[in-house]
Amino acid sequence: MDPVIELDGKSLTIERVLEVAIGQVQVRLSAEALLKVERAAKAVEKMLANGEIVYGVTTGFGAFKDRIISPDQVENLQRNIIISHAVGTGDIFDIPTTRAIMLIRANTLSHGHSGIRPSTLQLLLEMLNRGVHPRIPEKGSLGASGDLAPLAHMALVMIGEGEALYQGEILSGSEALRRAGLKPIVLAAKEGLALTNGTSVMCATGSLAVAKAEQLSRAADVAGCMSLEALHGTVLAFDERIHAVRPHPRQIECASFLRKTLEGSQFTRLHDPTNVQDAYTLRCIPQVHGAVRDAIAYARWVMEIELNAVTDNPLIFFDDESGEVTVLSGGNFHGEPIAISMDYLCIAITELGNISERRIMRLTDGASNAQVLPPFLTRDGGLNSGFMITQYTAAALATENKVLSHPASVDNIPTSANVEDHVSMGNTACLKTRQVLLNVEHILAIELMAAAQGIDFRREVQGSEAKLGKGTAPIYELIRKSVPFISRDVIMYPFINAVKLLIQDGQIDRVIQESVDGRS
Repeated sequence: MDPVIELDGKSLTIERVLEVAIGQVQVRLSAEALLKVERAAKAVEKMLANGEIVYGVTTGFGAFKDRIISPDQVENLQRNIIISHAVGTGDIFDIPTTRAIMLIRANTLSHGHSGIRPSTLQLLLEMLNRGVHPRIPEKGSLGASGDLAPLAHMALVMIGEGEALYQGEILSGSEALRRAGLKPIVLAAKEGLALTNGTSVMCATGSLAVAKAEQLSRAADVAGCMSLEALHGTVLAFDERIHAVRPHPRQIECASFLRKTLEGSQFTRLHDPTNVQDAYTLRCIPQVHGAVRDAIAYARWVMEIELNAVTDNPLIFFDDESGEVTVLSGGNFHGEPIAISMDYLCIAITELGNISERRIMRLTDGASNAQVLPPFLTRDGGLNSGFMITQYTAAALATENKVLSHPASVDNIPTSANVEDHVSMGNTACLKTRQVLLNVEHILAIELMAAAQGIDFRREVQGSEAKLGKGTAPIYELIRKSVPFISRDVIMYPFINAVKLLIQDGQIDRVIQESVDGRS
């Protein structure tokens, strides 16, 4: 982890966002970015001095775009956009998401097309570095013109208003700044608009969602492998020749990963003419999980473009040869790329949960698994319910996910007196995707726990010395450090939560990388 990250507007990655979101990494502007920001700020000062009419500088906003603002009211205009737009609602974003929002907004502004002063941008970075975290409500953004309401809550603290979390205490914006050794600013021309107009909230939430989805995808692959071992399934369906003739790259990658994970397993079935193929939830893991990998890869591609994009409006451009300065109004604040990619990701992760829930059903239903395992994974069924109700919870979460998978991006409610007549609903897409990810995390925890229980029953047949696969063996051992074999009914939710924590804190991912990918 780098101790300091320099923002230049063009090299931010999801991995860097994670470093800043969850760590105490310091952030600063690159020297090149500082010069560009200074140049744009001076250009705005010159426009104002020349009496030029520029949207959001000397005009009102949205439907008030034709209302001319006198030069002596410019500062008041910028303050007003912040205080009038801070109307968000719902839960407050957690600190990692808040830090990601602040970082991405700063990176957008570091391009030098927004007209913000270096001192204003430096205040945002110092708030990030010193742990002054604005309390930003999750809801209120339509995803065009960007994330106006939540970003206004971020900017409130910069002008000494609103609320912030500082050293574990909720304070007024002015008090949080004071305790951190910072002072609020008076916004200059264009700055209120530059701070609020853009996609930084949905980009932050989306970037963190991509990282979580990648983690869950790998956990799902291993869970599927453990379920296959518990159910005495065959690896023949993962033969590379099958996938080579349907050459979807990530289907091929997934099949290869499954083969490596199951390498050396004595719990899988060789060719059996009386049982030549498994149910779809086992046989079609590469096809389903591979398609999910496609959606995740697309979402990463979109987010890493967006992380280094300029998304406010209007934008200032410079011709280095002629020295001409041009201000252009456009629509880079429109969140449609994020909205569609997050809806796609939401659907894909829902499918990851759906197929996992069906594997849980197969693990717990003796009729479905041909009595390979006892009903509900318990010896004394009737007196004990075993894993019966874990499948209920998985089914409930899978159903909730299906409701949440309705795409937000296909909806539209015109705003601002029909001037802003098409919006992306990108923030809504991000929030529901995040909830689906949390639900699937829980479903996968149930599957991993049930599969480990099933493997213990299979050991009675295979023998105590029988080996699991190269990748499943260390995951099984990791689970068993937190969850014992359940021989009789116990309170199960603490065990499920313990396995979920192994997913959340990256332990399962690290074990996978070491055992299967050969990375440490």
